[in-house]
Amino acid sequence: MSRINAPAHPSDRAQPRSRSGDHLEGPLSRSAEFWFAVRVFFQFLKGFRTLHFSGPCITVFGSARFEENHPYYQLAREMGRLIAGSNLTTMTGGGPGIMEAANRGAFENGGRSIGCNIRLPEEQAPNPYTHRWVTFRHFFVRKYMLLKYSYGFIVFPGGFGTMDELFETATLIQTGVIRDFPVVIMGTAYYQPLRDFLETMVAEKTIHAEDLSKMLVTDDPQEAILFLDRAMKAHQWKSPRPRWWLLESR
Repeated sequence: MSRINAPAHPSDRAQPRSRSGDHLEGPLSRSAEFWFAVRVFFQFLKGFRTLHFSGPCITVFGSARFEENHPYYQLAREMGRLIAGSNLTTMTGGGPGIMEAANRGAFENGGRSIGCNIRLPEEQAPNPYTHRWVTFRHFFVRKYMLLKYSYGFIVFPGGFGTMDELFETATLIQTGVIRDFPVVIMGTAYYQPLRDFLETMVAEKTIHAEDLSKMLVTDDPQEAILFLDRAMKAHQWKSPRPRWWLLESR
């Protein structure tokens, strides 16, 4: 079995395991795990309170590493503009790169723009093109919110985080947890190896061909927005009204 090995730095060997992610490092005291559960509850409550009136949304994902002059940045900016033109909210992970570009396209064209930021060791500040944003401590809470208020998903080129979001969404669609949820993959050349692998999965019968039927791979923002519009016609978005006694506002 092959392994990917990185050379260990002497300080790595000398130090004990970090407890920065202690909720993933085995059993803790009962009180510590109770308070972790309480913190998670309040993270969910914070998300619900902030995002309750944000939908219907299209969630856009992609790398945080693309600069403004990159073609993918400009493509995501155009995608945000088209989402705004369809009277939908653009929701992203709230950071730089593709996320900033999509928020920016919506923001500059009069559309609603939302960010679900994440607290990282190297602090990720929310980009300046959101009307409303919320910062989460845990990835799983953030991912839940990014799906809960969305009717479609657009994935641009990205790394591990983008792949995580893409395949988690594909799993939820495959298992029927979410239905009629279109997925657009932008970047045909970048994702060609992934497309080949998905066809291998179909050939090996680890997935069904119909599992891919809700996915469109394209480089054309107009084709993408038409695909999303057609797929979402079956949905009827319920617009909740703010309750003054809950101190709610749109």
